[in-house]
Amino acid sequence: MRDFIIRELKTNNIESELKRIGFDSCYIGQASDKYRYKTIKIYDLNPAQANILKQTALSLGADCGVHREVITGKIEISDAILGGSFSQLEKIAARLKEQPFSLKNLGEKIETLVQAKQTRKTKLAGILNLTPDSFSDGGEYYGGKYDNPDAAFNHFIEMIEDGADLIDIGAESTRPGAVEIEPKIQMERLKPLLDKIQKENITFPMSIDTRSSEVARFALDYGIKIINDVSGLEYDPKMADVAAEYGAGIIIQHSKGNPAVMQQNPVYDDVIEEIYFSLLEKVDFAHSKGIKNIIIDPGIGFGKIKKDNFEILDRIEEFYSLNCPVMVGVSRKSLLGINSDNNELKDSLSAAISYPLIKAGVDYIRVHNVKLHKQLLTLAE
Repeated sequence: MRDFIIRELKTNNIESELKRIGFDSCYIGQASDKYRYKTIKIYDLNPAQANILKQTALSLGADCGVHREVITGKIEISDAILGGSFSQLEKIAARLKEQPFSLKNLGEKIETLVQAKQTRKTKLAGILNLTPDSFSDGGEYYGGKYDNPDAAFNHFIEMIEDGADLIDIGAESTRPGAVEIEPKIQMERLKPLLDKIQKENITFPMSIDTRSSEVARFALDYGIKIINDVSGLEYDPKMADVAAEYGAGIIIQHSKGNPAVMQQNPVYDDVIEEIYFSLLEKVDFAHSKGIKNIIIDPGIGFGKIKKDNFEILDRIEEFYSLNCPVMVGVSRKSLLGINSDNNELKDSLSAAISYPLIKAGVDYIRVHNVKLHKQLLTLAE
């Protein structure tokens, strides 16, 4: 008798596997949800809520972990870990919507999370640094090798031709240890390039990489539509108001401390959870100001050690629950472990790290070498 042969499946396309075994094609869409799984963490449930959630999950063949004292009522709140197939979670959500204790709202949130099955397609944000002290290409545009704005403009056009979807322009380095640059100097660096872009009547999507509301306003007056604030609205209290006034989008990044000190022994109890709640608070604040177009960035290298950075990359999909597009920047950063100016090697390693991010559906990857990453996107597709 032939021995059994088994093989673990690691695929998001379970429909194709079901077709291969001759499964009923009329039922594939519904059946595939039984083979997709999610694990969800739910915060601050009271004992009644936690008990109902746990029993509902168990009754449908799923599982739910809660504090051991929930059943005794000796604690006031408990977090919960709910896990099950998409099919089970949808049924749990439906039952919760019929329960008391505000569980209808929880059911609706679980339902929304499970039903968010749309395909996410990665876009490229090209980096254009108008700084003499960038960690990566300082002096390449404005100063050093090129001492006129034409070089920056030519690179701007080159990135468009290479396949960028957005170009992020900055005039202040925020690398670890960088000192603050006055808004006046930032605007002096930006003006020649923005004048030339305006003169050429170019309307390509751009973001302004700045912590200063004054610089942001200056760039928005040139027609830039997005503010990329690495401080996550913490550095300048006027930033959110400026974004709201212009109807601008905003990239909210997480950072722990300012660039001058952020890499001086940053410590987290739970790096993912702390970043998640920090971004949630900032997103809620931006919404309260009337800002609608929000992108979040967990801030690789901004107040994180290498272990933190790679845990963020491994668990990037957890940030999708914030219901905002996600941007990640790893390009040429120190987590690559390259201590030289070999940008070709840095770009190759950046692309290697970017591939699983693309497969995970990250919305934007912020990169220096647009051409290389466009080739990577084509291969991934």
